[in-house]
Amino acid sequence: MRLSLRFVLPLALAISIIAYAVTPLVDTLIFRWFERDLDVRSSTLSTAISTDSLTPILESRSKTKILAAFKKIMKDERIYALGACDLNGNLLYTTDAFPTEIRCNHPQAKESEQGYSSILKLKKGPVHVAYRPLQTDDGQPRGELILVHDMSFVEKRSHLTKQYIFLFFAGLATIVSLITVVIARLSLRGWVAGIRALIKGEDLITKPSLRNTSPEFHPIVKDLKGLIRDLESDRKTRDENQVSWSPRALKEVLHDELRGDEILIVSNREPYIHVKRNEKIEIQVPASGLVTALEPIMRACSGTWIAHGSGNADREVVDKDDRVRVPPENPSYQIRRVWLTKEEEQGYYFGFANEGIWPLCHIAHTRPTFRTADWNQYVAVNQKFADAVVKEAKTQNPVVLIQDYHFGLLPKMIKEKLPESTVITFWHIPWPNPEAFGICPWREEILDGLLGSDILGFHTRFHCNNFIDTVDRFMQSRIDRETSTIAYGDRFTSVNHYPISIEFPSRWIKTQKPVRECRSHIREINGLPKDHMIGVGVDRLDYTKGILERFMAVERLLELEPKWVGKFTFIQIAAPTRSTIDQYQHFQVQVREMAARINERFGKDGYQPICLKVEHHEPDQVFEYFRAADFCFVSSLHDGMNLVSKEFVAARDDERGVLILSQFAGASKELPEALIVNPYNADQCAAALHLALEMPESEQRSRIRHMRGLVQEFNVYRWAGKMLIDAARLRNRVRFLGKVQSKGKTGVPSLLP
Repeated sequence: MRLSLRFVLPLALAISIIAYAVTPLVDTLIFRWFERDLDVRSSTLSTAISTDSLTPILESRSKTKILAAFKKIMKDERIYALGACDLNGNLLYTTDAFPTEIRCNHPQAKESEQGYSSILKLKKGPVHVAYRPLQTDDGQPRGELILVHDMSFVEKRSHLTKQYIFLFFAGLATIVSLITVVIARLSLRGWVAGIRALIKGEDLITKPSLRNTSPEFHPIVKDLKGLIRDLESDRKTRDENQVSWSPRALKEVLHDELRGDEILIVSNREPYIHVKRNEKIEIQVPASGLVTALEPIMRACSGTWIAHGSGNADREVVDKDDRVRVPPENPSYQIRRVWLTKEEEQGYYFGFANEGIWPLCHIAHTRPTFRTADWNQYVAVNQKFADAVVKEAKTQNPVVLIQDYHFGLLPKMIKEKLPESTVITFWHIPWPNPEAFGICPWREEILDGLLGSDILGFHTRFHCNNFIDTVDRFMQSRIDRETSTIAYGDRFTSVNHYPISIEFPSRWIKTQKPVRECRSHIREINGLPKDHMIGVGVDRLDYTKGILERFMAVERLLELEPKWVGKFTFIQIAAPTRSTIDQYQHFQVQVREMAARINERFGKDGYQPICLKVEHHEPDQVFEYFRAADFCFVSSLHDGMNLVSKEFVAARDDERGVLILSQFAGASKELPEALIVNPYNADQCAAALHLALEMPESEQRSRIRHMRGLVQEFNVYRWAGKMLIDAARLRNRVRFLGKVQSKGKTGVPSLLP
């Protein structure tokens, strides 16, 4: 009994201290939960108010109508007061209880289109103040709505929570004390060895087997493993469902989950290219889905983007360390440019990456070409980028996001120099089956390099499974398919799917004219009648995008439905790319010849069914075409995701237009409301074109509204946030294991710093 008391009393004291420490933390957490709940509530309410056309009532300046509208809104028992301001910051109307401390035009509210929220301490208690913009139906700003929620109920619930916590820990102390007494008794029977093995985590962490533990504890170990998995799964679900993903939410993830850890992005293509034209330096945004996705993330997270400096004026704008701050209009992060020689660029980029890996991973029936000289340059350039990452890292444990197939060796190289770093690699193109990837002469080296990643991401689960099967075929590794984890040597890689997306709302939509004006302007500059129907395709001039198949579908439509001749034109925007590669030169010739043949066959009196624009278009120009088109045709023969489809959906805030989408694009799994087609089936695609041209506006609205809702919820910030949350969970686990292992074999591991 004395031995038992020696355990019980310290345990009871420790639990009391923990209860004392946890109570204020729980109090703060509850307050933050309710604050976030009121943020969401305010946003929902302001949207509903806008829907009820409060703006016209305010513009009528009828005090009776305004007070009646406010009275209707004030039926919600938690709303304490309401106020409305004009564009000049004048408080026009308020309810009786509106606090005098609150003013219009909060500075931070101006910086965000979604408004701003804060907590204000009044004599009667705390209140939640939300500033939300008021807009007309066409999106023009008309003022500001201020919603004040009473938060006194939070203090009441917090008091009850403290009581429950006290009772919980009191009961916990009693239960733990009883268990301790029982275990102390059982130790006389030789069970203490099993307990020690369990406490050391030999089975839970190192997973050698259950052989080191007494048989009586095997069910306990299995249950604990299951409990850990359930808790992590539950937390992951809560992380995804309780966050409204935005730049602010992404910053909060960095602050809360990663404690503001350093973020480095590595990609071949840079987000801003400086080019010299007529002795003047201009800034160009490349036509790249990768840049479209990642650039908003860097705006939100800051950090450093390491990329190949490819512009002819790039060297003129960097500092002595080859860095330049961007975006030009409001710098929020920096680009670190890596310089490549012509030989390096030819071998690494045009050679191995785009004549070898690109056709190997895309089922587009183009033969991959592998050369030893190209491989040597690929290795050298990957090492050059690894050195740049090490030089740019300000800490020993940065979070490094490596992008795409150009850097198959980079993860391992970084880990060798920065073993404490967290490396996330995202492979933006498809991953083929083992038989196809087995063609590559350096398959083992690439797999070895990628398995240096802590997290390896693909767009779809199908591509994840292909990668795991490839590793299983060619590498000596241990694979846990249930958790999608690969143990290779002393490294562990988690292979997950993270469907990439775009920012929503897109910053390019802010500068756009109304849809009606876009339609008129696009038809005018292309010499088309005002009522002319148009479809649009936007791609790099790449053989994987199905441009030839797209043109064949247009030709088949005009064959089957001659009524569209002279009434419909398909506009293809094709940005030149990789023009030094023979396959791309030949493909460009094929595209031009097919467009010319179809135009000669069906063209008449100045009319051409296909308008081919082989030139670079800025994002705002592309969005104008999206808004002007009756449909967008994405006919990829094989694609990781294809963000053009999501950009078209995001551009159509008028809830009009039809998306025709290839079944071989990853986006088809997320956007089933599109017209899904097989691009190799010309008759099916022609039927889809005809259906899109004749689709009623009501059906267009229904389809596009569902797709816009999905793109809004599953935006690029959610994509990045999920990876960063997984990275944070991984970093915390590694830190925990480090503390456990630092204790060695000397007994119970210490969890204290």
